[in-house]
Amino acid sequence: MTLIAAGAVVLDGRVVRPGWVQTAGGDILAAGAGRPDGVDVDLPESVVLPGFVDMHCHGGGGAAYPHHPEQVAGFHRRHGTTSTLASLVTAAPADLLAGVRRLAAATAAGTVAGIHLEGPWLSAAHCGAHDPALLRAPDPAEIAALLDAADGTIRMVTLAPELPGADDAIRQFIDAGAAVALGHTDATYEQTRRALDAGATVGTHLFNAMRPIHQREPGPVLALLEDPRVTVELIADGVHVHPGLIRRVIDTAGPDRVALVTDAMAAAGCADGRYDLGGQDVDVAGGVARLAGTATIAGSTATGAQLLRAAVQHSALGFDAALAAATQMTATTPARTLRLSRVGSLRRGLRADLVVLDRHLQVQRVMVDGHWVPEAAC
Repeated sequence: MTLIAAGAVVLDGRVVRPGWVQTAGGDILAAGAGRPDGVDVDLPESVVLPGFVDMHCHGGGGAAYPHHPEQVAGFHRRHGTTSTLASLVTAAPADLLAGVRRLAAATAAGTVAGIHLEGPWLSAAHCGAHDPALLRAPDPAEIAALLDAADGTIRMVTLAPELPGADDAIRQFIDAGAAVALGHTDATYEQTRRALDAGATVGTHLFNAMRPIHQREPGPVLALLEDPRVTVELIADGVHVHPGLIRRVIDTAGPDRVALVTDAMAAAGCADGRYDLGGQDVDVAGGVARLAGTATIAGSTATGAQLLRAAVQHSALGFDAALAAATQMTATTPARTLRLSRVGSLRRGLRADLVVLDRHLQVQRVMVDGHWVPEAAC
């Protein structure tokens, strides 16, 4: 058993000062407020919170899914993200199927928490960095083949609900246990509402790559925000969405309905330069990734720790309340949305995944499954 004491611990939506967490093997045995006796790891100047859960990530540390899952997941793990969905961009049918097979094996090995298919069933009008030549309408046979290859590891799928066959695709994925997210879409308000009633529960990177709000056609944004069944993703990297708008979304939906996601690509943690995203050239300058030769943003270079710091920094709440809300959005809400039942909080019986931050919310140490991660730093 390991008893960890800290200056602050985020427990069940609140910050306790001081606090403690006790682990046994790979599990959390107990956690609480106060200063216990018999401490094994003493962190009086630090804050401990659950490991981040990123439900939308394409790469990092110079590599990308699906070819280098250990390198990508390892990079983000060192920066506090202890559970990651491996996101795949639009690809030709054979390439997509091969990618799913690789990531199904990585999921079985515990490297990633599952697969997120972002495409190829997206709107050409809002394709972002996805190759428009490879976009297509949902096909039941292709979906069945992907689900078979995944063997239960596809946890989320992003699609545009206005495409022909989208209603049937939503039902097909839900029946297979995957969450359906709406994104890269030109859907109307009514089309979005119909997809939500059919079972879709997530809005992929809200505002980005979707029909904007208009006073006579509010489009998907309003439909996603006003539905209490929906979790909305936000890329809170300071590039994709204005901080004022992020605050307004959190005020409107609440942190229990907002998941902060990196949407990171291979350049996360690396120098500026040219990178690849699903066969598309991406130029990174000043830490901002854009499709080569265009102004189109192509994912981010963020980490989970950066998102948490930004959420606290731009919050109108006091520090402890802001930290508790940011923890909810980077860990608890995405874990619940994806039905990852053993992560996302520091509670008895859950997996011993935690992040230790200093007073400036920089990563000091990371624990995954009861083991400290070597060289954790942010």
